[in-house]
Amino acid sequence: MPDKTYKIIEVVGVSDDNVQQAVRNAITKARETIRNIDWFEVRNVRGSVNKAGDVTFQVEVRIGFRLEGDAVV
Repeated sequence: MPDKTYKIIEVVGVSDDNVQQAVRNAITKARETIRNIDWFEVRNVRGSVNKAGDVTFQVEVRIGFRLEGDAVV
């Protein structure tokens, strides 16, 4: 198995629909600038409610991506 090294970033995805869409939004946005995304982990789920009672979901997502380059010997 080849050696792999990962970097982890944390982003917050937001959606008015549901938690799953908030996660998808976070990953989709991260993929615009980061290559080699292999996995994610949901850390926190929270939200807000406006005066009209509308809910917005906020999900903290840790995203792991492989660093490029030769393996360390």
